[in-house]
Amino acid sequence: MAKITASVYTSHVPAIGAAIDLGKSTEPYWQPVFKGYEYSKQWMKDNKPDVIILVFNDHATAFSLDMIPTFAIGTAASYQPADEGWGPRPVPVVQGHPELAAHIAQSVIQQDFDLTIVNKMDVDHGLTVPLSLMCGQPDAWPCPVIPFAVNVVQYPVPSGQRCFNLGKAIRRAVESFDQNLNVQIWGTGGMSHQLQGPRAGLINKEFDNAFLDQLIADPAAAAAIPHIDFVREAGSEGIELVMWLIARGAMDDVAGGKAPKLLHRFYHVPASNTAVGHLILENQ
Repeated sequence: MAKITASVYTSHVPAIGAAIDLGKSTEPYWQPVFKGYEYSKQWMKDNKPDVIILVFNDHATAFSLDMIPTFAIGTAASYQPADEGWGPRPVPVVQGHPELAAHIAQSVIQQDFDLTIVNKMDVDHGLTVPLSLMCGQPDAWPCPVIPFAVNVVQYPVPSGQRCFNLGKAIRRAVESFDQNLNVQIWGTGGMSHQLQGPRAGLINKEFDNAFLDQLIADPAAAAAIPHIDFVREAGSEGIELVMWLIARGAMDDVAGGKAPKLLHRFYHVPASNTAVGHLILENQ
């Protein structure tokens, strides 16, 4: 059967992609950010999966306010980098895994989660920046990727508990697939940041690190955080952290006596106007 072996959690700041694409990663401002991913890039080379399920949010490229799916899974064979207003990022085309994606859709819908099935879409920085951070600048991404988009842009957005439970459903789906695949699941977005209004530029280090602590050791508590706490403490865009709970829900359950192993933890402020958080957890 297929098996989820590890999860990766990372911010997907668009300015990070620009720094990579423009060759600025060694500049003093950006150097500390990319240093935090040196371990991760080597780990990725040493632990290349067969497939990545990458949980991200679209930034009005594939979806608009005309149609807003709460959860959407990409079932296409490939995905072009999106033009977000300044041209597509110079990164490889993302190759999909239609067979596993279709199986996950079937299984998760039968577990009473409604998914939008997307047979064609471009993918923006929410998906390509995490790949760049973990894989560098290859000619091709190291493995197929299943895009899993979550609406955290337009309210109402899904609760942390709903996302955590969805992660468990995705794990059951993966484990019922009839091919032997090494699967990783990545949760992206966040951490604390606000892009507009009187609190623009808000960063809350205490909240971010408490969330990382809970994600590692007490994910049920992290899943119980209400929306208003994310908005109040982590800014209007801090709600993106619910996407990390999908990835965490797909991992071993602390409550069941199996805690995943923490391989790497990194936190840095700032990158653009955002706090950058990053974890790698491995099922034992």
